[in-house]
Amino acid sequence: MTLAALFAKFSARLAPPLQATRASRAFSNVRYSPRTGLKFGCAARSFSSGSGYESQVCTVLGAQWGDEGKGKLVDILALKYDIIARFNGGANAGHTLVVGDKKFAFHLLPCGMLYPDKTNIIGNGVVLHIPTMLKELKSLDDAGIDYEGRLKISDRAHLVLDAHQIIDGLREKALGGKAIGTTKKGIGPTYSSKVTRNGLRVGDMFQDGFHQKYYNLVHNLQEMYSFEYDMKEELERLDEYKGQIQDMVMDTVHFVNSSIRAGRTVLAEGANAALLDIDFGTYPYVTSSPTTAGGVCTGLGIPPTKIDSTIGVVKAYTTRVGAGPFPTELEDQVGQEMRDVGHEYGTTTGRPRRCGWLDVPVVQYGHMINGYQSLNITKLDVLSGLNTVKIGTKYKVNGETLPYGMMPSTLDGLARVEVEYEEMDGWMCDISEAQDFNDLPKNAQAYLRRIEELVGVEISWVGVGPGRTEMATQGFEAQYS
Repeated sequence: MTLAALFAKFSARLAPPLQATRASRAFSNVRYSPRTGLKFGCAARSFSSGSGYESQVCTVLGAQWGDEGKGKLVDILALKYDIIARFNGGANAGHTLVVGDKKFAFHLLPCGMLYPDKTNIIGNGVVLHIPTMLKELKSLDDAGIDYEGRLKISDRAHLVLDAHQIIDGLREKALGGKAIGTTKKGIGPTYSSKVTRNGLRVGDMFQDGFHQKYYNLVHNLQEMYSFEYDMKEELERLDEYKGQIQDMVMDTVHFVNSSIRAGRTVLAEGANAALLDIDFGTYPYVTSSPTTAGGVCTGLGIPPTKIDSTIGVVKAYTTRVGAGPFPTELEDQVGQEMRDVGHEYGTTTGRPRRCGWLDVPVVQYGHMINGYQSLNITKLDVLSGLNTVKIGTKYKVNGETLPYGMMPSTLDGLARVEVEYEEMDGWMCDISEAQDFNDLPKNAQAYLRRIEELVGVEISWVGVGPGRTEMATQGFEAQYS
């Protein structure tokens, strides 16, 4: 019997049913038996828990270097949640959603904007470029989608100025051949202003003294980077934006916590991924915000005990954009085939992505930090044309195998690792009709089983094609409406 079951049995008379359910979920990975005592692990968890359907607060996180296809699962799960929230990053991330014959490219808006009964939050951890957000809202207006009262913008979110975008470009140019490869959307410079404590927050726009704070910030940036800038023009636009967003701005920290206490469900939509985290990623080739589970807490203002499901999204192979070490990179025809078949070009920048075999140590490292309840393997169909597939299973440094979860902290250290591979037979057939794990070809199942064994996490969702409903599930049925 699991501790979850024991807790549910004896807690009914001690707490309201909702609290008992939440606590039961918290112990769902713990099993007790007289022979082994307490045992922590995946075996005690049902697949329905890993699906994301039974959680009150669930987060979907990228497990590699980004571009894993998180938006597809978030879009599916959003139907079952009351609130969909962005907690980090800015317009440097993006995904395309298709509704009927219309496409929507969102870089800031949560995907729940497309559903009439969903509340959407841009959290305090996001850096907000208002013109980009208004452009995305206009696409909803043009499509006749009513979002009145459904978008909540944190008054603590920091503003991305056009000056920040100019500085982003200047920094990249100055780095020359050692450029980070940013999107030049002003994300890093905005977080820099935030950390140096002279940034502007959304709530400042509605306070006396905003103009002076704005001038102080831009003058400071000009002193550091020496560029010309029309402050008067931008201030006029910001004053105009106030009237457009005033009804959307609020204390989202209080709102989301009050909503959770009231029993409403929250889906936290991650941007970027584990290896791009400002602390845990391949620094300095990272983004400028927390992208891991801790970022959900700091970016929305909710305690970690409230998050009862974390799903890691893993592409069936590995990609990354920009510079930095990439141990399993393929600079050959196979890598090019992955790029072409998988349409591996950035949503935000259009840049071609570097491609390589699945890097399991990367996923293990992300699991160690995030504690995934399950994995969503995406774009398995891209590998369908290969006779054989490889998995990078281990890192070795000077002949010594690194233990599970250990990742070199420096670029030089990561560049020195040798990857040990396992080669497996491919499946060479169309898998897009598969709806259940058992519908997949045996060789594809074997590939997925090996990933489960190596990472130690069960796979709940498998992307088998680009379409929204082209997902195979394990242990439950997907719900698309």
